[in-house]
Amino acid sequence: MSQPLILLHGLWMRGITLTVLQRRLESVDYRVETLDYLSLATPAEDTIEALRERMRAHPDGVHVVGHSLGGLLALLACRKDDSLPPGRIVCMASPLTGSAIARQLAEHRVSWLLGQNHAILEQGLDAWTDAREVGMVAGNNSVGLGAMVGRLEGESDGTVALAETRLPGLTDHCVVQTSHTGMLLSRDAASQVVAFLRHGRFRQPNTSAT
Repeated sequence: MSQPLILLHGLWMRGITLTVLQRRLESVDYRVETLDYLSLATPAEDTIEALRERMRAHPDGVHVVGHSLGGLLALLACRKDDSLPPGRIVCMASPLTGSAIARQLAEHRVSWLLGQNHAILEQGLDAWTDAREVGMVAGNNSVGLGAMVGRLEGESDGTVALAETRLPGLTDHCVVQTSHTGMLLSRDAASQVVAFLRHGRFRQPNTSAT
C-alpha cells in the first residue's frame, strides 16, 4: 500500500515547482499531495494550521517533505504536538537555524521581500527536541540568489549556508551537489529523500547530524 506524503514549497514559489519531485516520489509508490500556499501573503500560523489539518486527514501516518521555508514550517507544525499522526520529516535546503540572507535584508529594511514569514526565516529554531525523526538534505553548489542580495559564510547552495541547515537534534544530514532551487530537480536529492523516509537514514556517504 502506498504511503501518504505532503510536500511544501519554499519562499517565492508555488506548488507547481514541486512537480518533478512529486513525480519521482510517486514513481516509488508514495501517495503525494502538495500544500500550496502564498508564501509572501499567508501568515505562518495559517500555513502551519493548514498543514496540521492535512496531516490529521491521514490518521494512520503521513510523511512531510518541505523545501526551504517549507521545511521550517513543517517543523513548527509538528513541534510539541503529539496529536498529529506519525511520520518522518525531510527538510530540503531549509535554513533551520535562521537565514543570514534574511537577517541582512532586515538590516537594510527590506525584509518585506520575505513577506509574512520574514521573522521565521530570520530567527530559525534553536534545536529539535521532539521524537519525530527529521532529516536534512542540503546543497553545496553556491549558485543562486544569495550572491545577489547578501553574503554567505562558508559552503552554501547559493541561498542557504550549510551551517544554517545543521540544526541540533536532527536524525541525519546529507549533502548533495546542487543549488538551492536545483535541488527540486535533482535525482540524487530525491533519492536521498526516499532513503530517509523508508529507513530513517540517508544513503552513505553522508555527514553526521550535529
